[in-house]
Amino acid sequence: MTPANIEGFFATLKTANPQPVTELEYSSVFELLVAVLLSAQATDVSVNKATRSLFAVANTPQKMLALGLDKLERHIKTIGLYHSKARNLLQTCQILLDQHGGQVPRSREALQALPGVGRKTANVILNVAFGEPTMAVDTHVFRLANRTGLAPGKTPLEVEQALLKNIPTAYLVDAHHWLILHGRYVCQARQPQCWQCAVRAYCDFRDKTSAAR
Repeated sequence: MTPANIEGFFATLKTANPQPVTELEYSSVFELLVAVLLSAQATDVSVNKATRSLFAVANTPQKMLALGLDKLERHIKTIGLYHSKARNLLQTCQILLDQHGGQVPRSREALQALPGVGRKTANVILNVAFGEPTMAVDTHVFRLANRTGLAPGKTPLEVEQALLKNIPTAYLVDAHHWLILHGRYVCQARQPQCWQCAVRAYCDFRDKTSAAR
């Protein structure tokens, strides 16, 4: 994708959705961290259903630890991998209390030192909670970056680095949300909805499919 097409791509997405936000429900940085931890290999819809009842009784590290493993698992048992996620979450709560005064840290290194927090999760927290221009590469973003020609790469890290290089600075803070939403609802894995895609004029995939016909 050329620089001119990249500009048009994001300008169009911004016009359609000037202030994109995550679909995970949260009311504090800690709740966001919990929701993102639970969202691995799960849908935002399933996470939101579980966290509505969970956050009503445990919305701080102290309350989460007081809840205990058994009760925590009962709240999140509808989410995949809930056994390991519950253990990681309680360990994370203890570290937040012991090392960070009960607050979610603002550095990538400190975030990735928390159990269950990888680079993608850290990027989400840095971007959504703290407004940093990071790029969390999930399956939607990885697919979209490669399919459109926006930032081809063989690994999530390669795609992340290419996105940070290729996307104009003015769009970086919100780009993560635009790409996830576009990949989730329009540029889908099995059948991209090209006929209703607002950015199809800028997309390399559109050119390839047109040429194939």
